Amino acid sequence: MKIMDNCYYTKNHEWIRVEGNEGWVGVSDYAQDAMGQIVFVELPEADDSFAQEDAFSVVESVKAASDIYMPASGTVTEVNEVLEDEPELINEDPYAHYICKIELEDMTELDNLMDAEAYGAYCESL
Repeated sequence: MKIMDNCYYTKNHEWIRVEGNEGWVGVSDYAQDAMGQIVFVELPEADDSFAQEDAFSVVESVKAASDIYMPASGTVTEVNEVLEDEPELINEDPYAHYICKIELEDMTELDNLMDAEAYGAYCESL
């Protein structure tokens, strides 16, 4: 299982990589592995705003559909439209193929998330 040191993680297996006040958001390697072959990603719209833990996307696999929750409050600045035609890219590299970028509203919300070490321990406990 791949865990990136430069990301924060949720208990629902979303990740966010932060640079300045922007965050790249996706699903973790643990999540994509558990879901199996991903066949569809419902993307948010640019300029949509979400609070921390709001559902903002749905990822469907051959096993099931899963809501994806926003790791931190913010406004969508960009969506990864490549996933519309090639959702399976998340299975290939879930950290390279983010779902959207957001402009963060409250950096202190990152304190509610796990770092790589804590997330690794969390996944091992499951």
